[in-house]
Amino acid sequence: MSAAPPDNDVLWARGIVKSHQGTPALRGVSLGVREGEVLAVTGPRGSGKSTLLGCLSALLPVDEGEVWFNSSPVHTLGRAGRERLRRDRFGFVGSEPHLVPELTARENVALPLLLAGAGGKAAYTAADEWLERLDIGDLAKVRPERLVQGQRQRIAVARALAPLPPVVFADDPTAPLHRETAEQVLRILTSAARSHQLTLVLATHDPELVRYADRAVALLDGRLTGPATPVPRGIAAPGTAGATAVPAAGR
Repeated sequence: MSAAPPDNDVLWARGIVKSHQGTPALRGVSLGVREGEVLAVTGPRGSGKSTLLGCLSALLPVDEGEVWFNSSPVHTLGRAGRERLRRDRFGFVGSEPHLVPELTARENVALPLLLAGAGGKAAYTAADEWLERLDIGDLAKVRPERLVQGQRQRIAVARALAPLPPVVFADDPTAPLHRETAEQVLRILTSAARSHQLTLVLATHDPELVRYADRAVALLDGRLTGPATPVPRGIAAPGTAGATAVPAAGR
């Protein structure tokens, strides 16, 4: 029988192996993610970053190995159990926003709160606060088809943060954004995580964005190049030492 993960690790993986149509994507990855930290997963395109986030977030079942969340096994869950875990406990931001085209920006952001059982007033208040924080409050009643890519991506970030889930997975969330907007989005993500004790797992191929993290780990050809290491405070992004206040709406 395998040993339980450390108490201070909200996510813990041991010996993860995952292949896509016979092509190895992860080759025995073991990793612990501490509660409340911002962990950057770096590496070139095709190194396995997205697959690792998919396995940690219960989006992808592992072929071999173990994944644990809050000391409960994820790797033994069936499809329905993994879907419940993602819906109730995790937030997601990808390189594409995947908004519901029939809904306005405000309705897209409120949607996960409504699905979780929040009242309409609370859900839409939280949506409005996060849209304002991301400087797109004036777009609340606009549908995605009328927005540019950068605006749609900010809505996706607001949607992930509005419920204040214990863990947020961000898979290259700034890929479609220019540098200034990318920096703003990362500041909001990391300050939200720190001020609300959320755990943020950030996958990026941009080494400049690692400075927003507390620790970083690198992947190459599906393997970790070494253990997670602290990001030197000398290169940390402005605002990471003391979090900026963020809206307190959500669960």
